[in-house]
Order: sequence, then structure tokens, then C-alpha cells
Amino acid sequence: MSTALFELGFLEAADALAKKEITSQELVQALLTRTEALEPDLNALTWWDAETALAEARAADAARAAGDERPWLGVPITVKDLLNVKGQPCTAGSGILKGYVAPYDATVIARLRAAGCVCLSRANTDEFAMGSSTETSVYGTTRNPWDLTRVPGGSSGGPAAAVAARLAPAALASDTAGSIRQPAAFCGITGFKPTYGRVSRYGCAAFASSLDQIGPMARSVEDAAALYQAMAGQDVHDSTTSARPVGDVLGDMRTAPNLKGVRLGLPRQHFAEGLDPEVEKLTRAAVAQCQALGAELVDVDLPHSPYGIACYYVLGPAEASANLARYDGVRYGFRAAAEDVQQMYEQTRTQGFGAEVKRRIILGTYVLSSGFYDAYYLRAQKVRMLIRRDFERAFEQCDALIGPVTPTTAFRIGEKIADPLQMYLGDIYTVNVNLAGICGLSVPCGVTPDGLPAGVHLVGPAFEDTRILKIGAAYQHATDWHLQRPKI
Repeated sequence: MSTALFELGFLEAADALAKKEITSQELVQALLTRTEALEPDLNALTWWDAETALAEARAADAARAAGDERPWLGVPITVKDLLNVKGQPCTAGSGILKGYVAPYDATVIARLRAAGCVCLSRANTDEFAMGSSTETSVYGTTRNPWDLTRVPGGSSGGPAAAVAARLAPAALASDTAGSIRQPAAFCGITGFKPTYGRVSRYGCAAFASSLDQIGPMARSVEDAAALYQAMAGQDVHDSTTSARPVGDVLGDMRTAPNLKGVRLGLPRQHFAEGLDPEVEKLTRAAVAQCQALGAELVDVDLPHSPYGIACYYVLGPAEASANLARYDGVRYGFRAAAEDVQQMYEQTRTQGFGAEVKRRIILGTYVLSSGFYDAYYLRAQKVRMLIRRDFERAFEQCDALIGPVTPTTAFRIGEKIADPLQMYLGDIYTVNVNLAGICGLSVPCGVTPDGLPAGVHLVGPAFEDTRILKIGAAYQHATDWHLQRPKI
């Protein structure tokens, strides 16, 4: 095969393996060799074990030789360090889970393993997914492969950097306010946040349970759709998952070569003050390309969208305060030395959690406290409903929304870490999708004059995930931005 093996995308690798042009062992070895060469500069991964990965690859090759025809047999992926993979450490980028080894597979991992995937490595994340730059991890900052002085986005910056740098064909990640889509835009790859309830969260370290959603990061929409189809569906371990059938996502995508008959809504609030001119230029070029493919453009209003960040930073920390109460040093993970139980609790949480996690726990505990619950938490829930209704009204006028993923391209490491408000505002276009529980897709749409990628955001109604993937695929068939790669 003339193409370097590490260049293969998820479906390309699956096809080459099925045709027996390559072996899984050869592919995994090529990715491990590249990882050893680039990882010191990127810091994208938290763990990998060559012996284990190669053993899984050899087992996949043996299964194929014996007639096993599972679709993704032997295809390697990287996994965000929030997801349990049996036998691998799972620390959520936090010191408080030091020493924890997952005793079971998350549902999404079990389903991808059943389809034949090899879990190659674990990717860096902001601590407990609380961040937009992958600077709060106990493992240190991940760097953007397009420019090593800049962040890869967050909290899924490790998976995004790994896929962009060709350390893995694809990744599994999580999205609570934009944590798949924003780093996908910053790193020039595709990232998909499914509808809430479409993919099981069982086995994912919880941040905000009503907002978290697991999704794929990949080189193309088709690659992301392949992963999504394999892991989506109802799960008895997660009562929030839907019983609606997933369908033949990949098959449906290939029946839509253009966008004739598709109405795309342009939210006025997403093309306003604060949007970088170069990002706006690339986004509008993507909109024009969709129009050239046959899409009809419609202006829409999302009047409550400016309140999304404030709403999220009440609800998210409130849920985090409850979810992270389980990390006390008693059952697993880090335990501080102490003279009594009370001191052990205090010192374990003081030493184990980082500054951003502590900030959100304190904020969440405050808004849930007696006397403040109605003023903050209950009011935020009412605003959340208004935001959801804005989307419902918008989708009465259009099939999907289109706009920028982020207000800027990747910023410099250290530039915003000391200013949480500026960091939080980076999620202004993505956070409302999580609050409303709908689906969103980030697709590469160009590179700015200073060499940094940008993404276009496609947003669809709840459970219309295939519709959004079809629109994204049609755009990628007509462009080559997703084929661009960093020169690392």
C-alpha cells in the first residue's frame, strides 16, 4: 500500500483490512511508532501500552483469518480518559483517580469491541471534562498539532489532537457544552455530538449528567457516522437512552449527494459581535457552498441564546457538585494521609482536585444550597426550557441550523487560563445544543491566513442525527477541507 498506514481514516482502514491489503498488527505498529515520535511534542495521550495493543491486533488478525467478518475488526481507536476500558487506567485527567483501573467496559466500548475495534490508547482531557483548552489536566497541557504554541480546545483536546496528528484514525470523546465540537474545529477534524439519549453514558465519568453526551471524533463525517451507528441505541444500564431504532446511518448518508430541498437556518445571534472576522469569512463561505449544493437559506432567531453560558454555569456545576461527591478517598483512587475520617475526606478532595474542578464544585454547592436554590438553580432550569423552545420554533422554519462552531480559532496556551469568563465564552455557540438536548456536528470549513483551521456548525432537532450527518457529508463531498492536515 502506497499510503502511509497512519494516514488511513477509520473507514479506509476498515476497507484495507477487509481486503487483506494490510493487517491490524501492521496498522497498530505504524500508529505506535508515530506516537513515540510525536507524543513528546503533543502530550495528547495519557496512556498506551504497545504490548497490549499489539496483542489485540494479533487476535483481530487471527479472527479475520478464521472467517470473522465483523465490520470494524482490527481498526484501532483512541479513547478520551473519561471512558472505562476494562484493564486500563481511567483518571478523568484528575489526581483524585490516581491508581484507578477500570474493572469493566463502558457500554460504548463494549459495543465497539463487539464490532471488532482495538482500543489503542487513552487521550488527555481537561480534569473531569471541565475546561475548553485541555490545560487543566493533571497530565499537563495538550498542544495543537497545527501550532504547538496553541491549545487544541477542550475538554476533548487530547482526542482531537491525536486524530489530527494521525496517532489514531478516530476517537471516542464526550461533549457537555461543546467539548467534542470546539476541539474538532480547533484541530481541523470532524466531531459529532449526538442527541441526548442516543448514546449510553454508562461507564463515562460523570460531569453533568443531563448534559454529558458521548460521541465520535474522526477525519470525516462518514467515519464519525460509522462509529456513531456502532455505539448508538438503548442501553439497560442507562435509563435516559431512547428505544428509537438507529437505522442504517451510513446507507442513508450515501443517498444524499446534494442539499436540494434542505432549508438551513442562519441564527442572527451567531453572526454578531464577538465573532472573529476570519472565522466569519470561512463560515459564510461554507454557507455559500451549501447554497450552491441546493440548500435554501432562512434567517432565524434564537433570542435566549445569549443566556446559555450563564444558564450552563449554574446547572453544570450544580450537577458536578452532586456527581463528584463520590470521590472521597474511601473506595478507590487517591487517598490522603490523615488522622481521622473527616480530615481524610478534606485532604483527599483538597489535594486530589484541581483549581477549576474546585471552583465548579463550590459554585454548584452554592446554587443548590438552602435559600439560593430557587434564585439560581430553578431559574436556570426555566431559562433552559426557553432555550429549548427557541430551537423548536427555529426548526419549524428550517431543517437544520448552520453557523460558526467557535468565535475564534485556537488561542495561545496560557492566554485565557487565568480568565475563566473569557474561557467560558468560547462555548457560546455550542453550549445551547447541550442545554436543549439536540444534535450538533463540527465540520472543517477552512484555514485562516495564519494557518489555523476553523469549523462550521450544523445543528439539528432531537433524534434527527442522521439528517445532520447527511448534510455534513454532502458538504464534505464538495470540499476538501477535511483532507487538510497539520504539518507536524
